[in-house]
Amino acid sequence: MKFGPPWPEARELGRLVWDYLVYVTPMAPSEVIVAMGCHDMRVAVQAARLWHEGWAPLVVATGGNGKVTSEWAETEAKAFAHVMRDHGVPDEALLLEETATNTGENITATRRLLTERGVQVSRGILVAKPYMTRRSLATALRQWPGVEWLTSAPEVAYDAYLDDDPRQVLELMVGDLQRMVVYAERGFQAPMDVDEAAWAAHERLARLGYDRYVIS
Repeated sequence: MKFGPPWPEARELGRLVWDYLVYVTPMAPSEVIVAMGCHDMRVAVQAARLWHEGWAPLVVATGGNGKVTSEWAETEAKAFAHVMRDHGVPDEALLLEETATNTGENITATRRLLTERGVQVSRGILVAKPYMTRRSLATALRQWPGVEWLTSAPEVAYDAYLDDDPRQVLELMVGDLQRMVVYAERGFQAPMDVDEAAWAAHERLARLGYDRYVIS
């Protein structure tokens, strides 16, 4: 495992950031499930599960190649589509959006794709990595207003999620929490109150060197 200094302080600081960033809502019947492209294929599995449960008739897999997946041979959307087909989602229920390189483009490009196809959306479900659910919601509220947005994520606990790559997870969360504030100020996301303990933890982690995805 790729631990960074100091451990376990960094792990517990990350828990505070995680607890704020994870924002999952109850489900309700919707027009579309938007699977937010990333490196975590569990997001695609969760989107497939929601489709099988009947929460929406259509799934959009959105994502080109982002900061973590820039070296992939195929787009995030195609990778997600492989997983969802393997989990029983038929092609007629699946749309691919392969241009988005960030969260804002996930929303705006999906909106454009569905508008072009005449799909009206009054309620949609955003499926993302657990720690990306709140920022996905904040982005959708600004970039696609007038829609009731619900959020869902793979049911993975913080400690289990860290097992994949602890350092990368902490670095990504630090960057995402910073963006909750910076991108709201820039008009890219809807503003949301940030928990003081989570913000202090994010700042401490950045000072400890978990700052790879911090923007200046």
